[in-house]
Amino acid sequence: MKEKRVKTTGKTIERMNDTHGGSDPFQRLLGLMFKAHPWHGVSIGQEAPDIVMAYIEIVPTDTVKYEVDKRSGFLKVDRPQRFSNCCPVYYGLIPQTYSGEQVAGMFAKRARRKGMVGDGDPLDICVLSEKNIPHSDILLTALPIGGLSMADGGEADDKIIAVMRDDAVYGGFTDISQCPSALMDRLQHYFLTYKSAPGTTQHKVEITSVYGREEALKVIRASHADYRAQYPELSSLWPKQL
Repeated sequence: MKEKRVKTTGKTIERMNDTHGGSDPFQRLLGLMFKAHPWHGVSIGQEAPDIVMAYIEIVPTDTVKYEVDKRSGFLKVDRPQRFSNCCPVYYGLIPQTYSGEQVAGMFAKRARRKGMVGDGDPLDICVLSEKNIPHSDILLTALPIGGLSMADGGEADDKIIAVMRDDAVYGGFTDISQCPSALMDRLQHYFLTYKSAPGTTQHKVEITSVYGREEALKVIRASHADYRAQYPELSSLWPKQL
């Protein structure tokens, strides 16, 4: 039987590199053969921080909080939501980011606090879209427009706010100031209460401020720099310097 050959165009290779990162032939081969780890094996995006890849862990209909298992890359059940609050937007992480020293330093300066540390997780992202995406464990392209300056248990835990690229309703937004106030109120209420337990009187979570697009881009750059410092052995997967 004659072997069927598939022609690979330069644009196809560019798409593969944008998903799996880097230009190393061995890494590209692994990316074609195996599912990439959503935190480490997927690129932040060649046009980051203006346009980033987002891995979605939770959709608005979820009553269970899912989270990427940091070791395996599989989506795992973190905890059932104790109350009827559901995340009003698509929620996940930005690949190849890390909340470390630089992210914590930005938070400390913004909130005028000392002794802040990062939470040691990838940078969280909330993506606005009018489309109904029924399940998580997906990648989508997002345009950052702002963020929530959030602390969780005394650790910097910023939430980047973004819109899905080419979205019919939100895709034209360029700054968080354009978001409906009701949606922002719901989003902040979710994060302020999503870890509350029955009978709890003290909450670990606080939002010190809401910032716009320019600050969000700086936070993404800082988180990628923290990632580079934390995982130097993965340098072949990184895009060009942000």
